[in-house]
Amino acid sequence: MHKKETTLLHSQIANDMMNYINNNIDTDINIDDLALQFGISKYHFHKIFKEQMGSNIYETIKSIRLQKASNLLITNKYSTITQVASICGYSSQTSFIRAFKQRFDQTPKVWRNGGYKEYSNKILSSSQTASLSNADFSHLKVKIVKTKAKKAYYIRQKGYNSKAMNTWQKMMAWVYTHDIKNYEQIGIYHDNPIITPLEDCYYVAAIVPPASKKFDKMTLPSFNIGAGICATFEVEGKYGDILKLIQWVYHHWLPNSGFETTTIPSYTIFEKNHFLDDDGMFKVTYYVPVIYV
Repeated sequence: MHKKETTLLHSQIANDMMNYINNNIDTDINIDDLALQFGISKYHFHKIFKEQMGSNIYETIKSIRLQKASNLLITNKYSTITQVASICGYSSQTSFIRAFKQRFDQTPKVWRNGGYKEYSNKILSSSQTASLSNADFSHLKVKIVKTKAKKAYYIRQKGYNSKAMNTWQKMMAWVYTHDIKNYEQIGIYHDNPIITPLEDCYYVAAIVPPASKKFDKMTLPSFNIGAGICATFEVEGKYGDILKLIQWVYHHWLPNSGFETTTIPSYTIFEKNHFLDDDGMFKVTYYVPVIYV
């Protein structure tokens, strides 16, 4: 098998692993059983995941558990810390508190009582463009929609920063090479950028071509964006406003909405992409996977 084909195969395996983890994060995920399910040795399981995702699988599972917990502590007002720990796959409150404090430098109780605001503001202050944003989203009308499954081709980058411009240019070169028409541009936040340091966030630039489009030879990895229920927000703005939008959704709208987020990443569908347009302006619909509680 050629190196390119091997890379695409490994990307597919890693994506399938991530889908499994996201959908089963509230269970005791057994790595041995997971490797067996994918039909590969435990050694190659770890090697492929680290090669594709940049971190080992245990670190990734821990990160997803704690990102889910950080959201639930804000939105699920009637659950105790012990209950939140259990929902996120922790067998004891003690181990959960220790892991949470190590990740966020504060206890779950302090976080729930407003510590998340200071933590998030510190992250956004590291982005000059977000710091300069005065965007106000209090007027936004929210729509709850049921989305359809779609297949996306993508490039993943580590760091939510201006490198995304180069990543999107590569995606457009792929679009033009394959003469793709009527496609969707989707930016996927693999990590929540308001609670994960921006340099550590994984950002995905993805193209969804028409389902009827056939490719003679595949040069990019793909994954399926599953169907689900999403809260959507239609927004226009400039580079830097997106982070403020995400912060507003998670810290202002969500806690009072009666909804909870899932472990599925949020994403934007671009009508106008600020990473590609010279004026740095965007027009997007922001999708947040939710469940009614």
